[in-house]
Amino acid sequence: MSSEHDSGAVTLVTGGASGIGAATVRRLVDAGHRVAVTGRDQARLDAFAAELGAGERLLAVAADTTDFASIGAAVEATLKTFGRLDHVVANAGFSTHDNLADGDPDHWREMLLVNVLGPAVLVKAALPALTESGGRVVMVGSTAGIKNTPGNMYSVSKTALTSLAENTRVLVTGSGVGVTLVAPGRVDTPFWSSHPTGTVPGGPAMTPQHVAEAIVWALAQPAGVEVNTVVVRPTGQIH
Repeated sequence: MSSEHDSGAVTLVTGGASGIGAATVRRLVDAGHRVAVTGRDQARLDAFAAELGAGERLLAVAADTTDFASIGAAVEATLKTFGRLDHVVANAGFSTHDNLADGDPDHWREMLLVNVLGPAVLVKAALPALTESGGRVVMVGSTAGIKNTPGNMYSVSKTALTSLAENTRVLVTGSGVGVTLVAPGRVDTPFWSSHPTGTVPGGPAMTPQHVAEAIVWALAQPAGVEVNTVVVRPTGQIH
């Protein structure tokens, strides 16, 4: 299993052009990984790649994380470009910032597809390559998936993701593939741009870089060791 400082390590990150995903890509590149980053907007990905300046160590691939053919093509592009795949980080996700009483079910459908189906599709597409490399899967969940928020469908989606991470771990046990759920608390990212207030709610908040450190730490565990759940909150957050 590749270590953090192995320049041969190849990691694919979904939803990696902003927020936690972008911070994770930056941290991985700094650690010597070669990285494939996906998102729906190729122009936005290209702009991020140009800003990062990682050259041939970064592959930007437009992909719909909910579509198996699309994410499968991204996995194949990663294998063709870098020759292997050691890790995947299922980061793509969003919140409708509403509840069962006042929310829009059409928006819930899209959120559930991205937050739950997307990571499942990524596992299916990447599992053969990860089994070959003895790699790792990191799923970016939320403390909302550990402790329910009243009537909140985002909380439902992240609770499902928490279950998916454990379900995946049980599936791949014995194959050499490790699975980690990283569940952050409040983070100051563009995630909050669709919130009614347009900004992160009051109270303590982490930076995307804090969560990226947790993700890279999980990936850097020695061969034969996997950390299954990492819950990381800003000091002072109650829930």
